Amino acid sequence: MSDESGSQGRFAFPRWFNHLRTVAAVAAVMVPLYLLLLIYGGFDPRTTAVGYEPVQPVPYSHALHVGQLGLDCRYCHTTVEQAAFAALPPTQTCLNCHQQIRKESHKLLPVRESYATGKPVPWVKVHDLPDYVYFNHSAHVTRGIGCVSCHGRVDKMEVVQQAEPLSMAWCLDCHRRPEQHLRPVEHVTAMDWVPNEDQLSLGRRLRQAHQINPSTDCSTCHR
Repeated sequence: MSDESGSQGRFAFPRWFNHLRTVAAVAAVMVPLYLLLLIYGGFDPRTTAVGYEPVQPVPYSHALHVGQLGLDCRYCHTTVEQAAFAALPPTQTCLNCHQQIRKESHKLLPVRESYATGKPVPWVKVHDLPDYVYFNHSAHVTRGIGCVSCHGRVDKMEVVQQAEPLSMAWCLDCHRRPEQHLRPVEHVTAMDWVPNEDQLSLGRRLRQAHQINPSTDCSTCHR
């Protein structure tokens, strides 16, 4: 009998093993929930879907300001040639014109309030990359990647929307074949620019002349 009890003692599970049932039950609920949230986040239109078009606090028309009036992208987004981030215009930039033009418009009330309080206009970001993605505007703009390649024809948009998927595959395709987008640097902000020759021929020549060889290493965009 002592031999039998000894045998049972050697093969008995430790007490902590009893808690595995609780852990398994929690995992059965949490793992599917996590996967559901991951899928929801991955396909959220704010990060991946072409056509994402949030309502802005001020109904600013790029079709009017850029398309009809010819305002250059860099007048408002002043840092695109020097920094990674394309800065949003301060309120004073808006008032450079609107202190004289349509200064009483009700559409500009948030701008006037911003100027009075010193608080920025709460613009809603449209092209909002995940935090784990690093993108440098200056590295692209100063090499000849036009604004239109990523942002589409904003000069025709009443409300700015996401024109491209901004996915990793989409970015890598450009890094592997930049000649399909390269243009002379002086035309990077020209929405309606078209090459006077075959785009790929021009792109290959510009790529060779400026030694443009984009990296496809993970650490280039994931830092």
